[in-house]
Amino acid sequence: MRKHSDPGVYRITGTAAGLTEDVRGRQRRYIISMSVRTLSFILAVALWHVWTPLAWVALAAGLVLPYIAVVLANAGRENARNLPSSHLPPVVRPALGPGRERLPAEAETEADGGHSSGRG
Repeated sequence: MRKHSDPGVYRITGTAAGLTEDVRGRQRRYIISMSVRTLSFILAVALWHVWTPLAWVALAAGLVLPYIAVVLANAGRENARNLPSSHLPPVVRPALGPGRERLPAEAETEADGGHSSGRG
């Protein structure tokens, strides 16, 4: 027989999200960030002759958002902090304790083959 080393038990509820789900979420965050960047550039162009200080703020946001979008999109897979640990430690079963000592009367009965000696 082959011996198996038991690495432990794992809970399925504690595992991370699937890779496709993770990639889809990061793509969604990137698209939202880049959409906000595009809107800020459009706002900067539209407000350039109306209210220049707000146009500068929108232009600055349009310049900074690509960096933020890329950093957020490339941030690695996140750990689910609210889920329990996915690893359960192996169950430790206590070993049997020492046997009880036999009384002299029990030892004598076993020596006779389990029959009483007829004394009484």
